[in-house]
Amino acid sequence: MKRRNFLTTTAQATAYTFLFSHLYACKTKSKFIAPIGQDYNMKMLRGGVGYFTERGGTIGWMATKDGIVVVDTQFPDQANHLLAEIDKLELGNIDLLINTHHHGDHTAGNPVFKDRTDMILAHSNSRKNQEASAKKRGTEDKQVYPTDTFKTSISRKIGSETVTLDYHGAAHTDGDALIHFENANVVHLGDLLFNRRFPYIDISAGANIENWIKVLDKAKTNYDDKTIYMWGHASDGYDITGGKEEIKAFQNYLEKLLEFGEKSLRASVPLEKLKEMTTVIPGAEEWKGKGIERSLDAVYAELAKE
Repeated sequence: MKRRNFLTTTAQATAYTFLFSHLYACKTKSKFIAPIGQDYNMKMLRGGVGYFTERGGTIGWMATKDGIVVVDTQFPDQANHLLAEIDKLELGNIDLLINTHHHGDHTAGNPVFKDRTDMILAHSNSRKNQEASAKKRGTEDKQVYPTDTFKTSISRKIGSETVTLDYHGAAHTDGDALIHFENANVVHLGDLLFNRRFPYIDISAGANIENWIKVLDKAKTNYDDKTIYMWGHASDGYDITGGKEEIKAFQNYLEKLLEFGEKSLRASVPLEKLKEMTTVIPGAEEWKGKGIERSLDAVYAELAKE
């Protein structure tokens, strides 16, 4: 691991404290005041852990004098924006980069960190899916893959923080990791939760709606009621952080989707007809807007295998 530059003087420590208070001061409960002319949001949650949003799946980060961790990378431009902000803290290189899963809006920025970290960590299926997807699209030359993978659970100590990755089976894909910053008690769910936004259910990468519900049960029971969760995507007007109520609400969406799919199949409704006539999932009407056809495609595909 590359040697870290620690803050050692009073002047540096004062600058560090000021910079964090300046960068992560909030206009509202959930919005970061970005520098003038910049479109991204950056917010400190607690314990040196926060999030970054611009384009793509939410990036999680930890930046303290003891170490830096980044979770997901969006796209190259966005990864560069995040790295520029972190570099203002003069804390050195990235101790650990994590990918929650393989999708491009979570991994396309990996090359930006290639020379800034020695470890990129993800579930073994995430690496497999990233390689397969890149080969299919002919984008192998644009990829930086995880250097290290795990199967069920793994922990890494970064300064005084312990970062634990857990895998509970197929859900959004077959390689989704939950990332827990244990001392800060913040969990990054990646795309295991879409807050009031129709989810992408990647059947081609092993997604499973029924087991997704069970994975979310683990996300509720394995952490306490003070846990702050962040997730990959939210509809306009909804947050990308929250608690167990948001998990329960998304579980309800998935449960109602399965029920609706089973009922439609029993009634022999053709998939294309179903997509034409459906704008919301009965019993989960808070999910609305564009993208419902992706859920209907996925539920029919999953039920057809049974």
